Amino acid sequence: MSIGKVILIVGLIFYTFVAMLGGNPKHDAFGFRYWKNPGAFTTKYREGDLGRFLGFLYCLFQAAFIIAGPEYVSMTAGEAENPRGVLPKAYQSIFWRLTIFFVLGSLAVGVNVPYNDAKLIEAYSHGKAGAAASPFVRSMDILGIPVLPHIVNALILTSAFSAGNSTTYCATRSLYGLALEGKAPRLLTRCTRYGVPYVCVTIVLCFGGLAFLQVSNSASVDLTWITNLVTASQLINFCVIAYTYIRFKKACQAQGLSRDALPYKASFQPYAAWLGLIACGLVTFAAGYSIFIDDNFNVPDFLFQYMMVGVFPTIFFGWKFWKATKWLKPHEVDLVTGVLEIEEYTANFRPVPDGGRIGQALDKVFS
Repeated sequence: MSIGKVILIVGLIFYTFVAMLGGNPKHDAFGFRYWKNPGAFTTKYREGDLGRFLGFLYCLFQAAFIIAGPEYVSMTAGEAENPRGVLPKAYQSIFWRLTIFFVLGSLAVGVNVPYNDAKLIEAYSHGKAGAAASPFVRSMDILGIPVLPHIVNALILTSAFSAGNSTTYCATRSLYGLALEGKAPRLLTRCTRYGVPYVCVTIVLCFGGLAFLQVSNSASVDLTWITNLVTASQLINFCVIAYTYIRFKKACQAQGLSRDALPYKASFQPYAAWLGLIACGLVTFAAGYSIFIDDNFNVPDFLFQYMMVGVFPTIFFGWKFWKATKWLKPHEVDLVTGVLEIEEYTANFRPVPDGGRIGQALDKVFS
């Protein structure tokens, strides 16, 4: 399923390049026309530069909902073959994938349609889902391109299924891990004879029913609330990841462990971690700015926007108080348990023959 997402985004970027140069039924080489008329940035809530900045902030928060996923790679370490050999390659490719897919994809959106397109605005205002609100599909309609919108629809469907599949896996694994550590009900540790935590899988799949809220226009507001809640959770998650790494690096320094001894060493650390921590923290608090503008404040919007800001520290400090756990100093952090077993596994690992040329090609794409 992942290859469907790759085909979709690469195809749309290639479509944008060809269409903007005149490779369309109308032979209209529109180039960057829409960056001049009506412009690259629109305003929101206010006019002028302030309005454009507020519009940028609004889009930034929407992007925060989409960007989640790179951290999921680390969750596969427990089940991956030769994780010390495979995962560093995956980490190294994440930056370039994000740059190509997200940055170029965003650029392509601004090239294809103007921000004031009437039909696109109508699709968003009525909460239409999927390709109905897609700038790429709207661009194809403007240029009179047949068939291709239906192909995009099909690929969007497979991409959504792929995203749901990976999210289900990660949510299940997180819930199961919490149960094994005693931080969730023991019932969640039950597995089939094949090792599948069926209780966790069932609970996670139940949340998939929330997707049907999008079927009703009246429920689109509820879906927006859930999206805001999830986005805030993801941003807090990124903050925790960044802070955890900062503390890990301090522990390595205190115990004389060089980063050169690690199987993977990220660049610009710990400055990149501090930047991520501060940036994600600022976006978390600034994301709900629209609630405080022009008498837009209402309790449900405020709660779903900032609920996790209160829930997270409550759970964290509540657990520490209830279990009487202590803060570990850098020299007290355990950095050695399990290392010998992992090193022995890595030294004795023998790769399984791949699946021929197709398998080799896919390995190069996804590694």
